[in-house]
Amino acid sequence: MAPNVRAMLEAHYGVPMAGAVLNALNYRLDAESIAFILEHGEAKLLITDREFSDTIRGALERIRRRIAVIDVDDPAFKGGALLGEKDYEQLLDEGDPEFESREPADEWQPISLLYTSGTTGNPKGVVYAHRGAYLNALGNALTFGLSSRSVYLWTLPMFHCNGWTYTWAVTAVGGTHVCLRRVDPGLIFPAIERHHVTHMCGAPIVLTTLVHAPAGVKRRFDHVVEIATGGAAPPSAVIAAMESMGFRVTHLYGLTEVYGPATYCAWQEGWEQLPLDERAALMARQGVRYPTLECLMIADPESLEPVPKDGRTMGEIMLRGNTVMEGYVKNAVATAEAFRGGWFHTGDLAVWHPDGYVEIKDRSKDIIISGGENISSLEVEEVLYRHPAVMEAAVVARPDDKWGETPCAFVTLKPDAPDVSAAEIIAWCREHLAHYKAPRHVAFGALPKTSTGKIQKFLLRDRARDVA
Repeated sequence: MAPNVRAMLEAHYGVPMAGAVLNALNYRLDAESIAFILEHGEAKLLITDREFSDTIRGALERIRRRIAVIDVDDPAFKGGALLGEKDYEQLLDEGDPEFESREPADEWQPISLLYTSGTTGNPKGVVYAHRGAYLNALGNALTFGLSSRSVYLWTLPMFHCNGWTYTWAVTAVGGTHVCLRRVDPGLIFPAIERHHVTHMCGAPIVLTTLVHAPAGVKRRFDHVVEIATGGAAPPSAVIAAMESMGFRVTHLYGLTEVYGPATYCAWQEGWEQLPLDERAALMARQGVRYPTLECLMIADPESLEPVPKDGRTMGEIMLRGNTVMEGYVKNAVATAEAFRGGWFHTGDLAVWHPDGYVEIKDRSKDIIISGGENISSLEVEEVLYRHPAVMEAAVVARPDDKWGETPCAFVTLKPDAPDVSAAEIIAWCREHLAHYKAPRHVAFGALPKTSTGKIQKFLLRDRARDVA
């Protein structure tokens, strides 16, 4: 449990080299969620940065069994508490300098465990293997042009798909890691200038933050900085602004279940001559498969028949290969469902263009991607339904210039309920959820339904744009 500090990066090597499995925790989660993950994953040892001591203390209080705790006492952070038996440096001092790590006896042994919110309240544990991590790391190096001269700045959380496996990719080519505790333009621009950063990754919110940084913070560089982004595609205005500051944007697509990036919007010669809006539309597509991903197809989810490459016919994105997870830990039912017909079903609906590029049109699972984080609409709805004045509720994604998407709640109050304001509904959610999962906008009234009583979320998505 740590930000992008040296200890977190070192854990991506020390833990698997010791023969253990790494579980990088999302430090944005609340104590209840962290407690569930520690219990479900059967954690034996927890290395935790003192910045998150309040959350960790609350999580440990919910767990009956004992977990050994090691504190990361980073001098760059003032505050928090030390909860463990010793600190991180003391732990390292106990190591044997003559110890020789060995390759796993089986390359399919787990290297890490990561949790994704999926479409249910409790997160699902995704198991990564040594083989998949190795291959996806090399895929990153190939598609992003990493080399021994690369300097990579950590603006993407290492807890997210093990930093999209860039934790291993940069080292694989002999590149340089630049760790950054906070995603702050006041730190990012000087770091790029000082260390001659060549590559970085982040959710669209990172791009937006850089674009809207104060003029006094921004710097001009004497080189191009490659930046890869995933989740909601950045608007054309953001792409243009990033280019004007010396960045070149690459759009990636993937999921926790496939080690992070699985496709990339490969740049085509001649795109630079197109008008910005036209170029941005091409750059926003999810693109073509990674060279280390065996198979990708857009197909009917039931028949598994591929759709024509006409840019109009929708199907589900399905993936197959060694860079697809081994499965969900302790969840055979969910694993079997995800791999129906021998393909991993992403749940994302897309079209296939004549040039072979994939473009997502909808998310069948109704996941909201806000600032690069997955938010389950069902989890938020469950909290809304617990409010004493709420009769019905539905949550959908609302486009947001800063975060890409944010949750928007549509609520029908009980007939005899007192008037409740949007602010009260939002406060209720913030009390019972991690704050980033709480709706930022709330609308009241009857919910549109089909003849069978199913809420028509596609209509709500359209309405969400106009909710104040």
